[in-house]
Amino acid sequence: MGKLTGNIIEAQAVESAHGTALVGTELKRLRILAGLTQEQIATRLNVQQAAVSKIEKGGEIYLSTVERYVEALGASLRLNAHFPVDAPISARLHSSHFDLEQGHDDQLVLPLLGDEPFKEQRDVVLSIKPVYSEKILAGQKTVELRRRFPVSAPNGALAYIYSSSPVKAMVGTASIRDVLKLPIEKIWTEFESTAFIERPLFDKYFEGLDHGYALVFDKVKSFSRPLPLHELREKFGFEPPQSFLYAKRDLRKALQDEPASVSH
Repeated sequence: MGKLTGNIIEAQAVESAHGTALVGTELKRLRILAGLTQEQIATRLNVQQAAVSKIEKGGEIYLSTVERYVEALGASLRLNAHFPVDAPISARLHSSHFDLEQGHDDQLVLPLLGDEPFKEQRDVVLSIKPVYSEKILAGQKTVELRRRFPVSAPNGALAYIYSSSPVKAMVGTASIRDVLKLPIEKIWTEFESTAFIERPLFDKYFEGLDHGYALVFDKVKSFSRPLPLHELREKFGFEPPQSFLYAKRDLRKALQDEPASVSH
């Protein structure tokens, strides 16, 4: 049997409450495809086999139960909201800095649950506090921590570093060598010295999460001059992200032409 490890299972909307009874059947089908028994799933979920049997027989199932079951298969659950392109929210998002995924039947797809897949051949803009961006450009801080980030980001994806307030400027680039999704405590153990963050701030940042993301940098370069926010807004309609966003084509082209010097 082929394994599902590493794959994303997408949740599909049903037409009525009766349709939820099909969820258990679909989970059973996926378990069989993965070559797993009910007993093996029960062990991974730390429940009795009878509980797994009850899930697969249908009835009302909580989304959290579906997510745990899917993770027991070695996969991850992805839940999307699909909007018609003529919906009011679509116009608002298109006019902002959001980079949207186009779905089938002229729909816009917004992720609600699950690791967002990294778009191929895309660079990202990372918003980073000056105290950290300075250390990145100096070659001291080689790991950036995030609460969420697409774990499927390809090796070598380019990150444009936006230094947030009070600097408010694009200051350089770094190559993303790896993206690691790890338990919070393991992140601290492995990257305490390279992430340059104190333990109280670390705990506060990851509060409420079991896992986090570590972005490993190399090939860091500083721009010969920081590109201020007002200039980025005027030329590219750029708005800084809270965490990260995909860099639009015209912005990427302009930044690629910016003189840069290797800082580490």
